[in-house]
Amino acid sequence: MTRSKFLSAMLAIATLAAPWHGALAQDPSREEATLITATQVLEELAATPDQKVPDWLMQRAYGVAVVPEVIKGAFIFGARYGNGVLTVRDAATGHFSNPIFIRLGGGSFGAQIGASSTDIVLVFVTERSVENFSRGKFTLGGDVSVAAGPVGRQSEAAAGKAAEIYSYSRSRGLFAGVALDGTVIAFDRSGNHSFYNDDDVTTGMITRNKVTTHSESARRFVAAVTAGASSAGAAAPAPPPAAAAPPPAAQPSGPAAPGAASSGDVHTFPMEDSHPGGEPH
Repeated sequence: MTRSKFLSAMLAIATLAAPWHGALAQDPSREEATLITATQVLEELAATPDQKVPDWLMQRAYGVAVVPEVIKGAFIFGARYGNGVLTVRDAATGHFSNPIFIRLGGGSFGAQIGASSTDIVLVFVTERSVENFSRGKFTLGGDVSVAAGPVGRQSEAAAGKAAEIYSYSRSRGLFAGVALDGTVIAFDRSGNHSFYNDDDVTTGMITRNKVTTHSESARRFVAAVTAGASSAGAAAPAPPPAAAAPPPAAQPSGPAAPGAASSGDVHTFPMEDSHPGGEPH
């Protein structure tokens, strides 16, 4: 490789990495902008039943993350990065938490030159997948299993092998499952510090409402996630038929263990409340 090509490659790598490491110089309104864009992604997907996360999958969600406008580029080797937001459902109340700001990053060797932007949606369907995030970061496909998720009205069988997180991407209007193995999801320390005005804020503090926000953008984002999860619960009238069948009532694994029965050792969110979501106070 000539010296000029080497310098060009290094410049491209530095340009890709800058948004990931340049948090100290961030615009104070960056978090609000992320929330607004993430909410738009969810609302637009909700308006197209054939291109959204299936109801039965949202029904199982312990958490939902949206990373809008993820940049994926390649020069010598590929890289992707983006800033997004995650909300976690309380297992006891069914309410979704205030937003947790996250970063997505990853890389892979490649030969092509180019860049593209896409929206990423992640659905966390086990309690362990959410707990992993309390460590500050984890790797998809490494610390936690991930699979490209089914879309629209596809059946549960279409998901194939059970995973702890299902991943999606939307690019040029097309929403589809996407493989994100090797991608790192990390707690955006500077973003959360800035949004909650607390230098020591942690994931646990946000999910336990130790810090609060009056942001309208945050309320709208959580409401968009809640609407998807609540409509999913209403659209799946499984509990009534089970309750209306007295003879099988002797079976101990009626409404309480649908997740465990379908995925072995993968425990999914129990949906006994037809409207489990709720906005944080």
